[in-house]
Amino acid sequence: MTDRILTAPADELRRSRTSLKWRTHPSDVLPLWVAEMDCEPCPAVVEAVSDAMRRGDTGYPWTRDYTEAFASFAATEWNWQVDPGSGVVVADVLSGIARLLEVLTDPAAPVVLSSPVYNAFFTVIDSIGRKPLDAPLTADGRLDPESLADAFARATSGGARAAYLLSNPHNPTGTVHTSAELETLARLAADHGVTIISDEIHAALVYQPGSFTPYLTVPGAERGITVTSASKAWNLAGLKSGLIVPGAEAGAAVGRLHPFVTFGASHLGVIAHTAAWTHGGDWVRRLVQELDANRQLLAEIVADQLPRVHLQLPEATYLAWLDCRALDLGDNPAAWFRSHGRVALSEGPSFGEGGRGCARLNFATSPEILHEAVHRMAGSLG
Repeated sequence: MTDRILTAPADELRRSRTSLKWRTHPSDVLPLWVAEMDCEPCPAVVEAVSDAMRRGDTGYPWTRDYTEAFASFAATEWNWQVDPGSGVVVADVLSGIARLLEVLTDPAAPVVLSSPVYNAFFTVIDSIGRKPLDAPLTADGRLDPESLADAFARATSGGARAAYLLSNPHNPTGTVHTSAELETLARLAADHGVTIISDEIHAALVYQPGSFTPYLTVPGAERGITVTSASKAWNLAGLKSGLIVPGAEAGAAVGRLHPFVTFGASHLGVIAHTAAWTHGGDWVRRLVQELDANRQLLAEIVADQLPRVHLQLPEATYLAWLDCRALDLGDNPAAWFRSHGRVALSEGPSFGEGGRGCARLNFATSPEILHEAVHRMAGSLG
């Protein structure tokens, strides 16, 4: 392993990586779009998965070790006391959210979210025949209590069972919701009978001086449900596994899931995620330091080379939200940068109404690639 976790030049990555990120676009395009890191793997995960393969341990998953590993990590990192016996292991976060929405919401009820928000939320909602209802973030990227209250009232009119999808920390803005903000959200949800489903897949990627607050730890969140995974922080999207954690009063609701839902996790995925949570703490803390340096670097070079692009420094995740509206490139500036600068970003409109004129950039790569990407983007503007 090299001294750095985020490493390797683009040409080497292009030769060695066969994933979606590096194969979707032509070879001359720098891919800074999908949430996948250009990093060396966590040694503890490599050892655990390699050992399993060597001994032929490739059967069906045993999940108790997985839930216990997460509970231990949550207690150490966030002082969150999770009952390992309450957790339900699923294929991944998105499939877990989809199955929860199916059993916890009425078909005619919308699913509330706050745009700009993780674009896959919209895909999940559509896949189960529901409709999204937007409670937009404020101009500075915070949860808006008035917007939430209005959306919750509309979603539950006539006694409908409705849910709110929380991105915690928030993707794509990198906002870290405060305890006070989450407590307000919990109170509003209780007032209107809305179930909160909190996607906390980026929880381990928060920058100092910020701190992550698990939704289920705030007063009033007992009816809420968290869905999480080690996949983002340890770059394990190819080793699928996810975890549903019910609040103190949500066990019966989660118990309504069909047992088939729990069969989707990969045994190797469970082994990988368990190793990450058990032995990968030091690795992920090193990673966060490198990501912190990258986000500071990105802010500097964007300010220097793309002065009309507004980048609010993310408090978490490895995703930067670029407000490009001053460039007059239309609703989807990512299309311009892809075709004229040969840099692939995530398209802002896919994150909801709040994403028009914006784009999301993945800075979990080498500083060299970041420099080249911003240079290309600036050059594309003439």
